[in-house]
Amino acid sequence: MLEKETIKNVLKKWHYGDFRVVFWDGEELRIGDGEPKFSLILKEKIPLSTMLSDASLAFAMHYMDGKMDIEGDYDEIARVLFYFSNKKHLKSSTSSKITQQQESKNIKSHYDLGNDFYRLWLDSTMSYSCAYFKQESDTLYQAQINKIEHTLKKLDLKPNEKLLDIGCGWGWLSIMAAQKYGVNAVGITLSQEQYDVATQRVKELNLQDKVEIRLQNYQDLEYKEHFDKVVSVGMFEHVGKKNLDLYFMKVKQVLKSGGSFLLHSILCMFEGKTNAWIDKYIFPGGYLPSLREVVSIMSEWDFHLLLAESLRVHYAKTLDIWCENFNNVLDEVRKKYDDKFIRMWDLYLRSCASAFRVGSVDLFQFLITKEINNNLPLTKEYIYK
Repeated sequence: MLEKETIKNVLKKWHYGDFRVVFWDGEELRIGDGEPKFSLILKEKIPLSTMLSDASLAFAMHYMDGKMDIEGDYDEIARVLFYFSNKKHLKSSTSSKITQQQESKNIKSHYDLGNDFYRLWLDSTMSYSCAYFKQESDTLYQAQINKIEHTLKKLDLKPNEKLLDIGCGWGWLSIMAAQKYGVNAVGITLSQEQYDVATQRVKELNLQDKVEIRLQNYQDLEYKEHFDKVVSVGMFEHVGKKNLDLYFMKVKQVLKSGGSFLLHSILCMFEGKTNAWIDKYIFPGGYLPSLREVVSIMSEWDFHLLLAESLRVHYAKTLDIWCENFNNVLDEVRKKYDDKFIRMWDLYLRSCASAFRVGSVDLFQFLITKEINNNLPLTKEYIYK
């Protein structure tokens, strides 16, 4: 069979890992000399055209459709994929500059799935980004509060400063900044669902004079709005490779000279193409830059790095909890979505947790300043008080 031979030829080129593939007719293919650490069980043929275009996309789609099962260690799968991608040195990128209209469409495709959906498995803050576990026993809620406090402490906020929150999500960071530090916060999001909840939260807490939530694209930020501090948590991943410079340019336009910027973002270990399955089904138009890309671009726009902290293991733990929560509410999820959607999200959460554990992706918080600021605290002890 041509389909089977194509799969065999593709997999035999990987030369890494110990795993097995069980074909639809019962034939078994083993890769590596050791005991298999995971198994891909194909129930049906994978279309030849799909397999030839992108193997990882083909397998993921087959899994989503219930035509393939995965058994064994997801971390080992992530290691194999990381090694294979790194070996290929995928330097080229077919991405183009993302327009405002396309970016809005991309964001809505993921974040406007419905507040009711995210409430099922996120914590009560509705934080959809890496948590920060001070203790192994911290609940997800406590870890998300820790993350927000840790982020805000790095900015060394002062009463009545103007804070811009780019990609404010459901608004909890902007709200805590106003409550705890007395700043005047502006949070922007492209998601109508997030905007509705964040606006309602501000109203319920009587913070309308301190927090403003806007349905706005970062590309529409203007020179006239000068902020003392800027924060962006889990949004930079969505701007796309061609818009990385535009993003830093916009932050520079609205941030006061010497002002601090806290950037919280997932990064890849090397430059390359976005995973085809993630781009098609999870985060359309997104791009994970490398550490050197981000540091290079921020330097070109006269931003100065003060602190870079990896929260990689925190994100792996966060995703593990999200995945457990998600699988505990499948009866509720099935009231709105089909089995293909459920398998897609389960694969997304599990594979991302494994990717962080094996180090193919990382999560960094960068504290940087626009131009030089010689009046900052001499040490970073204030963050940990």
